[in-house]
Amino acid sequence: MSLQSNGSRPALQLTDLHPTPADLAAEVLAGLQRRPRAIPPKFFYDARGSQLFDAITRTPEYYPTRTEIAILQTRAAEIAACVGAGSVLVEPGSGSCMKVRLLLEGLKPCAYVPMDISRDHLRVAAEQVAAEFPWLEVHAACTDFTRRMEVPDSAPEGPRVAFFPGSSIGNFDPDGAVDFLAVVAALVGPGGFLLIGVDLKKDPAVLNAAYDDAAGVTAAFNLNLLARINAELGADFDLGAWRHRAFYNAQLGRIEMHLLSTADQRVHCGGICFDFAMGETIHTENSYKYSIAEFQSIASCSGFTPEAAWTDTGNLFSVHLLRVPDASAD
Repeated sequence: MSLQSNGSRPALQLTDLHPTPADLAAEVLAGLQRRPRAIPPKFFYDARGSQLFDAITRTPEYYPTRTEIAILQTRAAEIAACVGAGSVLVEPGSGSCMKVRLLLEGLKPCAYVPMDISRDHLRVAAEQVAAEFPWLEVHAACTDFTRRMEVPDSAPEGPRVAFFPGSSIGNFDPDGAVDFLAVVAALVGPGGFLLIGVDLKKDPAVLNAAYDDAAGVTAAFNLNLLARINAELGADFDLGAWRHRAFYNAQLGRIEMHLLSTADQRVHCGGICFDFAMGETIHTENSYKYSIAEFQSIASCSGFTPEAAWTDTGNLFSVHLLRVPDASAD
């Protein structure tokens, strides 16, 4: 289904491939039945979860957003010179579409394709981009991009550039990252580009603080997953009996986020009873951290050639430009 905004020009089109409640139920129930229990982080992002994530990016402890923005602002002209104008710019997991605004004037794409799993959040963000950049065609796609990543039929033809900021690649394990990047490489095709944010390895104290801020915004974000399951699947999680837990696992090079049961309890969801012991957790997210060389190795295994890598002066974060080799150039 394609929805067009009101007005005299087709500034925004929304293709709705939103996951159904059955998709949510199937993955949540499967995750709660496995050991250790785990729920995919993509389900954080209902309307409330998306709002909370935006709030996380404004906390003083959460360095990735402001650091990546500074890199993009500093390197925007250089990125535009490398990529060129007239592309179809695709952003999986676009969220509030905040960072892409730093690139649009320089890149001058012929179309922008934001993709997000949260329909309402996507619609608002895409409408704002269309209003701010009246020369730009916006073809939004509400989709679970981890399962289906396609440029809508309404979008024009043209060379493709994917934009994947925010270190979201860290939510995949290394093998999963290779597989996901291979899908992106196929999407952009020979000669296409990927501009991607990757969080760097650093002092664990900095990492732990970033994922467990003093104001408790990340805790609220994590617990909202249970609130969503209650609301959409009729579960009876007692949010007061769960606590946010986040820590850096140095051996695996990743932040782990969990929901910790603070008591022995029974939860009903989808007609199934789940017993949790005090101290048992539901694993809700990983965020892998990489060195420049480690990430470039992953990119190379996915069909990309590293073109450039930029970091901040504190070596907290990196932005990489990757390209799929053009077969005609061989």
